[in-house]
Amino acid sequence: MSAKINPNSRLRDTITAADCTYEALAKDVRRIAAENGELLQTNKSAISHWVGGARSPSGRAGQYVAEALSRRLGRVVTQTEIGLQSSDAEPLDNGDPVTTVTDLARADVERRRFLAIAAFTTAGVAMPLIHDQEATSRMLRARTGRSVVGSDDINVVRQITAAFSAADERLGGGHGLTTVSAYLADTAAPMLRGRFASEVLRRSAFGAVAELSYLAGWKHHDLGNEGAAQRYYQVGYQLACEADPYGHAAWMMRALAHQALSLKQPHHCVDLVEGALARGLGHVDGQTEALLHIAHARAYAAVGENPLAVRALLAAEDALLRDDISQPSFSRVSGPAAGTVASHTARTLTDLADHIGTEQQHRDALTRWDPEQYKRVHALTHADLGDSLAAQARADEAVAAWTRALVLMEGMTSDRTRKAITSIRSTLAVYQRRHVPGAADLARRAREALA
Repeated sequence: MSAKINPNSRLRDTITAADCTYEALAKDVRRIAAENGELLQTNKSAISHWVGGARSPSGRAGQYVAEALSRRLGRVVTQTEIGLQSSDAEPLDNGDPVTTVTDLARADVERRRFLAIAAFTTAGVAMPLIHDQEATSRMLRARTGRSVVGSDDINVVRQITAAFSAADERLGGGHGLTTVSAYLADTAAPMLRGRFASEVLRRSAFGAVAELSYLAGWKHHDLGNEGAAQRYYQVGYQLACEADPYGHAAWMMRALAHQALSLKQPHHCVDLVEGALARGLGHVDGQTEALLHIAHARAYAAVGENPLAVRALLAAEDALLRDDISQPSFSRVSGPAAGTVASHTARTLTDLADHIGTEQQHRDALTRWDPEQYKRVHALTHADLGDSLAAQARADEAVAAWTRALVLMEGMTSDRTRKAITSIRSTLAVYQRRHVPGAADLARRAREALA
């Protein structure tokens, strides 16, 4: 008995909605494949077989079908929507960042399994070093959207990003993640398929969505969902290249390196940050340049290149002194540059085993950040300060710093704060045996916080 063939009604209905014949769709697929350097012989019979369920597209043909229908309908059409990919499958990287970021954000909203189990990969860190942005740009510019996008549309995206970034700093990455993802999938990303009155507006729109993608990635990073965070950073890089292939793209390269360094996975990080500096120098302000240099310092320290790390630290300090063009919103999101440089200098000095210098930099960082606006930063910095004090055998002061950190962490939905609490428990056990004042009470509070 032959297996029953199930027609692909999703594909059929979408083709009908696009008012498109099978022959016209096949022609579109061949043209889009050619744009991506691939020669296909797709004809109306192939489309008929796919609709009838007798066959499925092979290779990247399914991606080209989704792209062709997206162009005709003037909105994002995914392979999942047209029945060419399981709703539980991870979206393939089809070179189209607009479709990719839409799929990622929808997966967040729908709590799809692939995103929940996505793994961080060291190979993924190097993505910008091999990415062909010219091919991506050709695909994106080939579209002719129907809706007209104006400056008001773009400004609203930036305002929403700013509002949720501020909330993220006070309440942690778990606050508002689904809302951010829904807005990204339903409003912000589809905007990029519209029509723009000028190239300036187009670049601004891509930049705004890249910043929102970065925020989604940052929220996942704060929650410990590193695979999901990496995917948002990667697509954010692709979007940033359309907005500003120099400064903004360099910043997203830094984001990928920063995540890897936080996970103590320095592979590719030196090359990635050097690539970011090559793009950004001469195109960014002193504050942003300092943030690139400090990432360079951390990358060098992580691989044991101590003299080069010190040289990069000095370069960051010099860049901070520049008073030139204004700092763009994509790098302002990390807060006061001087505070970030101090904080990351402390982390670099930790790798260099300079605990006194680490302490000084953490204390300097605390003076640079508004404690209300950047509550999580203060919490994590106090935790790190306690670590540096403990490394100097200053137990009483370490307990005081960690106690302050726990107070600030109350009410936050953040895996990074939980990890910070977990990391101090072994030292606290030693302090309890030595009857260090406050250690027993702090250990109890740490247990309650983790519970």
